[in-house]
Amino acid sequence: MKKEEKIKVGISVGDLNGIGTEVILKTFQDNRMLELCTPVIFGSTKILSFQKKQFNIQANFHGVSSAENAQHGKINVVNITKDPITIEYGKPTEEAGKFAIESFVEATKALKEGTIDILVTAPINKHNVQSEEFTFPGHTDYLGQTLEGDSLMLMVSNTLRVGLLTDHVAVKDVSAAITPELIEKKVNVIYKTLQQDFGISKPKIAVLGINPHVGDNGVIGIEDDEVLKPTLEKIKKEGKLVFGPYAADSFFASSNYKNFDAILAAYHDQGLIPFKTLSFGQGVNFTAGLNRVRTSPDHGTAYEIAGKNQADHNSFKEAVFTGIQIFRSRKLYKKLAKNPLKKQPSKI
Repeated sequence: MKKEEKIKVGISVGDLNGIGTEVILKTFQDNRMLELCTPVIFGSTKILSFQKKQFNIQANFHGVSSAENAQHGKINVVNITKDPITIEYGKPTEEAGKFAIESFVEATKALKEGTIDILVTAPINKHNVQSEEFTFPGHTDYLGQTLEGDSLMLMVSNTLRVGLLTDHVAVKDVSAAITPELIEKKVNVIYKTLQQDFGISKPKIAVLGINPHVGDNGVIGIEDDEVLKPTLEKIKKEGKLVFGPYAADSFFASSNYKNFDAILAAYHDQGLIPFKTLSFGQGVNFTAGLNRVRTSPDHGTAYEIAGKNQADHNSFKEAVFTGIQIFRSRKLYKKLAKNPLKKQPSKI
C-alpha cells in the first residue's frame, strides 16, 4: 500500500506582539505533529528562535527559500524578511501589523500556487494591518477576493457548526445587506461544504431570524417576513433541508442546535457569541466555499497575556487538525465525484 504523503500546512504568524507565535511553537513542539503533517511557517527563524527561548520551548527550525523546498519531519520556516523587528508584547504597532500581512500574503500566494496544501492563520489585529496595499477587514475578505469561490465564515467544533450570512458588517447595515440573492448564495455554500468537507450527504441546516422573535409578524421588523421566509421556502422547494427562521435568543439555550448539521446566523455576534460560549478554546474558524482550505483558531491576539507564556494552544492545534481533515475529505469527495459507483443491472 502506498504511503500517503504528508500534508503541507502553511502557517502565517499573525501579530508578533500577540500570542500567535507562542501557540504555533507550543503546537509543533510535540513531535507527533510532524508525523501528521509538514509545517511551513512564513516568518523569521531569528524571531522564532528568540521566542522559543523566551517560552522555554524545545523546537528546531529548518530555513527554506520557499514552501516547495520544505522537508518532511522538520519545522520549516520561509524567511520573508531579513530586517530586524522589534517585539513589543501587548502593543498593536505598525511594524507588527506590516509583518503580519507580509506573512499572510506570502502564505496565501503559496496556497494559491499549490506549494502548500492548507493554510492556518494566527490572529491579526484588524486595525494595525491596514495600509494602502491592504484595506480588507480581515483574513476572510482578502481570501475571498484572492482565491476562487464564494467565501463563508464557518465556525466549527466537535458538536457545532455556525456560519454567517453577514460577517464583518456594521450592525446598522445588516438588514440592508441581507438580500434573497445573498441568502441563496450562503445556503448553497454551507450546503456544499457540509457535503464535500464534512461528508454529510443530506445536510440539515437551521437559519436564525434577523430581528428579535423573528420580527413578531412585522411588529419588530419586516425583513424576516418579506425577505428571509420567502427565500427559505424557495430553497426548500429545491430539495434542500433548510429550516427556520428560528428566534435566536432561545435557539441555543433550548439545545435545538443539536438537531442540525449547521446553523446559519444573520450576523457576526448572533452566531459567534453562542459559538464561543459553547466551544471557546476548542473552536476553529474555517473559510468555507473557496477552492483552497484555510482555518484559524477561534481567538484573537490576546494582547493581555502576550509574552507571559500563558496562551492555550488547543484552538490552534484544532485548527491544524480540522484543516487536515477537511483537505482529506475534499480530496475523497472529488475522487468519488470523478469515479462514481456504477449502478449494477438488476437480475431477473
